[in-house]
Amino acid sequence: MAEFIIANMAPLMFGALVVFLLFGYPVAFALAANGIVFGLIGIELGLLTPALFQALPERIFGIMANDTLLAIPFFTFMGLVLERSGMAEDLLDTIGQLFGPMRGGLAYAVIFVGALLAATTGVVAASVISMGLISLPIMLRYGYDKRLASGVIAASGTLAQIIPPSLVLIIMADQLGRSVGDMYEGAIIPGMILTSMYVGYVVILSIIKPSHCPALPPEARTLRGFKLGMRVITTMVPPLLLIFLVLGTIFLGIATPTEGGAMGAAGALLLALGRKRLSFKLLKQAMETTGKLSSFVIFILVGSTVFGLIFRAVNGDLWVEHLLLGLPGGQVGFLIVVNILVFVLAFFLDFFELSFIIVPLLAPVADKLGIDLVWFGVLLAVNMQTSFMHPPFGFALFYLRSVAPPSIKTTDIYWGAIPFVCIQIIMVAIIIIFPGVVSYGDDAQRAQAQMERDGTAPPPVDLDTLMQQQGGEAAETGKKESESDAAAQMLKDLQSDKK
Repeated sequence: MAEFIIANMAPLMFGALVVFLLFGYPVAFALAANGIVFGLIGIELGLLTPALFQALPERIFGIMANDTLLAIPFFTFMGLVLERSGMAEDLLDTIGQLFGPMRGGLAYAVIFVGALLAATTGVVAASVISMGLISLPIMLRYGYDKRLASGVIAASGTLAQIIPPSLVLIIMADQLGRSVGDMYEGAIIPGMILTSMYVGYVVILSIIKPSHCPALPPEARTLRGFKLGMRVITTMVPPLLLIFLVLGTIFLGIATPTEGGAMGAAGALLLALGRKRLSFKLLKQAMETTGKLSSFVIFILVGSTVFGLIFRAVNGDLWVEHLLLGLPGGQVGFLIVVNILVFVLAFFLDFFELSFIIVPLLAPVADKLGIDLVWFGVLLAVNMQTSFMHPPFGFALFYLRSVAPPSIKTTDIYWGAIPFVCIQIIMVAIIIIFPGVVSYGDDAQRAQAQMERDGTAPPPVDLDTLMQQQGGEAAETGKKESESDAAAQMLKDLQSDKK
């Protein structure tokens, strides 16, 4: 029995974690407890040494000292302040009036505002709840299909997963050891394509079933002409300036993501102050929610660190690597299996849990297969976006259910989400088939990274070593020249003696 446990410690440890999660234990504690229990078993069986646990404090302090993770509370606080300051309400009202005369206009407004909120808040819950409270009653009032209305709101809210400043991209960059700026830049085009696909679905539906998404009646269009144009400018300019302040400074290299998040939080406070909606109650609610979410993330990260330390000590990483490298089809086979795995696990785990448990196991294998880790991170982020939309456990569906009127059944929300889950799966396939849609950095940077992955890049040369080598070569050349001169002189002397 002991020999069997020693030989199969890694799969037993992973299986025990799955059992813990299925029983509904909190993920952070399930991870940590699983790691500690199997660590003690390994010590008892002589497979591990007690000194292994001495590495835990240093790893936990390393998490606390990680500057990248500071961006999470900054962006969360920014999103919550903006959501409570009424920006979402103003945007939805104005854009709804702008697109109102079109069939499906309110759905377009929800998608557009969802993308804009994603680029300013990065928080799915804030986007879904805001649009559910504001847009859903209006869409139902003017005859929109219940399933379409609920589906488009939930899906547009999840754009905060993939459009920067997404929290999942920050965590993905940290887990993959890549730059948050590169991850943000790589996710922009996929985010825009996904938004366009949502719009395309509404366009097709408005043609096939026009009764499901009617235009606003004339009496509902209270803003027209010059008044509407001025309203659009005053409503749109502040969030667009905030987007440039946050993302523009990051992409231009002026600020780090953490600094960009801090500027975004300050900008959100100024916008709320300008709207005369900044109050102590608003600040208290935003800070409490930010503290809870940040603590939730850190606890899961600490738990995953405990689990990861023991899992690697029992060669769990090698077990996963051999398992995945043995798949037929090389890169394509690996990507297909991994995306199916993530899609299935997303029924039960949210994106935080997937990022901390699954990504560290997949990243080394992807790197060995020559897959660009920034591209891989964006691909997984799009796939994990479905975790918010999966019936029956999707968090976006729960958020919408909490604010939807009684006339909306839970089954309406579930059926409304399914077409958008299919669109997200199509987006995953597009990224795999056309990897160029994930573009970051310049051509030279990507080429150098590709050569490093392929093993064809020249090794880095230390400057001191190079100078020593050049000095040695110069000395050797001088020595040979001296020997040559001496030989020539001896030849001349012999010739003189003969004469």
